Amino acid sequence: MTRVYNFSAGPAVLPESVLKKAADELLEYRDTGMSIMEMSHRSKAYDDIILGTEALLRDLMNIPPDYKVLFLQGGASTQFAMVPLNLMKKTGKADIVHTGTWTKRAIDEIKRYGTCNITASSEDKNFSYIPGLDSVSFSSDADYVHICTNNTIEGTRYTKYPDTGSVPLVADMSSNILSEAVDVSRFGIIFAGAQKNIGPAGLTIVIIREDLIGHAMDISPLMLNYTTHADNRSLYNTPPTYGIYMAKLVFEWLKDLGGVPGMQKINEEKAGILYDCIDNSSMFKSPIAPGDRSLMNIPFIATTKDLEAKFLKEANSNGLVQLEGHRSVGGMRASIYNAMPVEGVKKLVEFMKKFEAENG
Repeated sequence: MTRVYNFSAGPAVLPESVLKKAADELLEYRDTGMSIMEMSHRSKAYDDIILGTEALLRDLMNIPPDYKVLFLQGGASTQFAMVPLNLMKKTGKADIVHTGTWTKRAIDEIKRYGTCNITASSEDKNFSYIPGLDSVSFSSDADYVHICTNNTIEGTRYTKYPDTGSVPLVADMSSNILSEAVDVSRFGIIFAGAQKNIGPAGLTIVIIREDLIGHAMDISPLMLNYTTHADNRSLYNTPPTYGIYMAKLVFEWLKDLGGVPGMQKINEEKAGILYDCIDNSSMFKSPIAPGDRSLMNIPFIATTKDLEAKFLKEANSNGLVQLEGHRSVGGMRASIYNAMPVEGVKKLVEFMKKFEAENG
C-alpha cells in the first residue's frame, strides 16, 4: 500500500499511527467483545472514552475549570445559528470581523436572530489580510463578538486577538484548533469542526464559559440549546461516538509530540519551508499579506492558469493530492494541518522547484 501526501482542506490527513491503532481496535475494543461503533454511549466502557477525551483536551489546551467542553454534531456551520440563539440575550446585537467565506455565513445566520454589526472587513482586498483591530471600536452593548481565527479558503490567520472587554469573544477555530497555543480564558466560546486537526468529520467541539450557558432564546430548539448538552455531559442523545474515540487517539498522539507547544514548532517549520519556496519563486506567488499568513492553509498561484492546471495534474501523479484551490478562488492550496508530516511539505517543495525548472 502506498499512501499519498494528502493536502486536503478537510476532511484532512490523519496521523498514520492513529489510523493503525484504530484499525487494530476496530473489530473489538479492548476486552468488550464489540467495536466502539456498536457500543452503547451509556456503557461504562464508553464513559471512560468520552471522559478521557475531555480530560486530554482540557490538558492540551489548558482549559479553565469554569468552561464546559461539549461534543456535538452538525459541524461548525450549526454553531453559526447556535451561538446567537444562546448568546443574544440582552440587546440582540453582535459584532463581527468579516474575513472571508465562513464569517459571511455567520453573518447571514446572525441576521436571522438579531442585528449584525460588521466592525471591520478585509473584503476590499479579497480577504487577503486580517484587518488591524487596535483602533476598532467594538460595541460596548453587543452580546458577543465573532471572529474566525483561521480562514481555510482565504489562507489568513489572526496573530493577535482583539480585546473586547466584558463582551464575550466567540471564535470559530475549525481550521487551526490545537495548531498553536491560545489562552482559552480570552474567549467566551471556542468551536471547531473536527475534520481538520481533531479527527474524522461528524464531531463538533464547543468550549464554552459556564456563565454563557442558560440564556437561550425561547425559540431555540432543544438540540440547539447549550444547556441541553452541558447538563447531560454531551449524552442527551447519541453523540458521534466513533468520532469522539478517534479524537481521543489524536489527542494522545499530540500529547506524545509535546502537546500544543511542540506541535506549534513543527507547524511553524512546515509553513516556513513552503512560504520560503513560494517567496523565492518566479513562477509561484502567495496572494496573502505576509504578516497574516496561515500556518494551516497556504494558497498560491502560478503565472498562468494553464501552468496551474498542468501543475495540479502532475502533482497528483506524483502522490501530492488535493492541492486544488477552493472553487471560489481557484489556484492551488496546500493544507498542512497537524498530521501532515514535515516530509510531505519537503516533498511538495521539491516537486514545485522541479516543475518550475522544467516549465519556467
